[in-house]
Amino acid sequence: MAGGAIATGEGVGANAPRNVWAGILSTLFAAFGGILFGYDTGVISGVQTMKDWLCTFGKRNSVTGVCAITSSQQSLVVSILSAGTFFGALFAAPAADLLGRRWSVVLAVLIFAAGVAMQTAATELPLFVVGRVFAGWGVGMVSMLVPMYQSECSPKWIRGAVVSGYQWAITIGLLVAAVINNATKDNASHSAWRIPIAIQFIWGFILATGMVLLPESPRWLIKKERDEDAARALSRLISLPPDHPEVQGELDEIRVSFQHEKELGESSYLDCFRPTHNKILLRTLTGIFIQAWQQLTGINFIFYYGTVFFKNSGIQNPFLITIATNIINVFMTLPGMWGVEKFGRRRLLLVGAIGMCVCEFLVAIIGVTISTSNTAGQKVLIAFVCIYIAFFASTWGPVAWVITGEIFPLNVRAKAMSLSVASNWLWNFGIGYATPYLVNKEPGSAGLEAKVFFIWGSTCAGCFLFTYFCVPETKGLSLEQIDILYQNTTPMRSVSYRRQLKRDGVELVVGSHGGPHGKHDSTSEHEKV
Repeated sequence: MAGGAIATGEGVGANAPRNVWAGILSTLFAAFGGILFGYDTGVISGVQTMKDWLCTFGKRNSVTGVCAITSSQQSLVVSILSAGTFFGALFAAPAADLLGRRWSVVLAVLIFAAGVAMQTAATELPLFVVGRVFAGWGVGMVSMLVPMYQSECSPKWIRGAVVSGYQWAITIGLLVAAVINNATKDNASHSAWRIPIAIQFIWGFILATGMVLLPESPRWLIKKERDEDAARALSRLISLPPDHPEVQGELDEIRVSFQHEKELGESSYLDCFRPTHNKILLRTLTGIFIQAWQQLTGINFIFYYGTVFFKNSGIQNPFLITIATNIINVFMTLPGMWGVEKFGRRRLLLVGAIGMCVCEFLVAIIGVTISTSNTAGQKVLIAFVCIYIAFFASTWGPVAWVITGEIFPLNVRAKAMSLSVASNWLWNFGIGYATPYLVNKEPGSAGLEAKVFFIWGSTCAGCFLFTYFCVPETKGLSLEQIDILYQNTTPMRSVSYRRQLKRDGVELVVGSHGGPHGKHDSTSEHEKV
C-alpha cells in the first residue's frame, strides 16, 4: 500500500507483498532529489580552496602572491545557500498544496537551474552569491517535497527505507562532488570550478524529467477531491487496476482520515502550533527540532569545511581524505536504510547520538593534545572523524528525514514539513556562517580549530535527550495509524503501544473530538530502551 495498510509483510524480504514494487521504484527515483542537495553542499567545500576560484573572487597578497578570501566572504559564500533553502522550504508548502507534489519538484528544479547558471557565468562575487541564493531556493523546495512525496506514496512496510534513500542520494551527491572537485582542482583556468558547478544541470534535468513521468501523490489528489485521478495514481503505485478492492480500500481509508481533518476547518501555519487532541503542537515541534539537532551534530562542518580543516591539520592531500570520508558516508547509509525497518527509528537515533558524542569528544581531545607534525596522531584523529561520520550516516542522517516525512496528518502535512525543513536550513545557515569565525585563526575569529568538536559533542548529548523524551517509534505503521498513536500514547511509551497497534489492528472510528482514533486504549507499560 502507498503509505498505508494494504501491505501485510513485516520488514523487507520474503514476507513483503509483491504488487508494490512499482511504487517502491517510483518513490526511490524521487530520492534522486537528494543528489541536488548533496552535490551542491559538497561542491563548495572543494571549490572554495581552488586557486583559480580564489584569484577570481578573492584578492592576491602582494607579498606572498597567494590568493585568498576573508572569513566574512567565506561565510557568505558557504552559508548563503542555506538562506535560500530556508525560504525555499517555506515556499514549497503552498506550491505543494496548489500544484501538487510532482509539479512542485519540477518548478524547484527550474529555480535551481537558474541559480546554477548564475554561478557558472559569474566573474564577480555578487553574482556568484546571488546564484547560490537561487540554487538554494530550489534545493530547499526539493528537500521538503521529495520526503513528503515518498512518505505519501511508498508502502508502510518499507517507507522508512525508501525515505532513507533520500539521505543516501545526498551522500552520493557529496561523494560525486568530492571526486569531480579532485579531478578538476589543478586546472589553471576557470574550468577548475566551472565544470563542477555546471554539472549540476545534469542532475536537475534527470530529476525533472523523471518526476514528469511519475504518478502524483494519491493523498494530494484525494485532498483536491480528484478521486478518479487518485485511483489511477494509486493503481500505478501498487500495480493493480483502479477498481481493484485493495485500491478502493486504500482510498477509502485516506478519505475517512482526511474527512475528519477537513471537518476541523482549513489549516494555517498557526494551526501547526495549536495544542490539539492529536498533539499537532508536539508533532510540529518534534519535526522542527529533529531537523535542528541533525544539523547540530556538526556533520556539515565536515562536508562544508572538511577540506580546509584537514589541510590546516597537516594532512598532505586533504582532497583525498574528503573523498574517503564521503565514501564512508555513502556506504554507511545503507545499514541505516536496513536498520530503520529492522530496529526502528527511535533506537537508531539513541544509538547514533551516543556514538557521535563519544567520537566527537575524542576528536576534540586528540586535536588539542597533538601537533600537526604528529603523523600517527593525525591518523587517529581522521579515524575517529570517520567513525563519527559512520554513526551519523547510519542513524541521524536518514532517520531525521523519515521522522519528518511521516509524523504529520494530511491537513497540515505540507505546512508542518516546510517548517521542519526550514529549521534544518536555518541551522545549516547559522552553522555554515559561524564556523569560519569559530575555527579560523585570524583577527576577529575564535581560532578553536579542533576544539570546535567539544561543541559538537555536547550537542550530540542533547540529541540523545531530545530523542528519549520527544520521538515516538513509528516503524511499520501507516500514516493514519501514526495519527492514532499520537492521540493515545506518549513517545516514551510508543514502542509498546505500537506493538499493540500491530498485534490487534485498528479500526478508524469517530471520537468525541471529531477525529479518528483507535478503538483500544493506550497501554501503560513503559518503554524498555
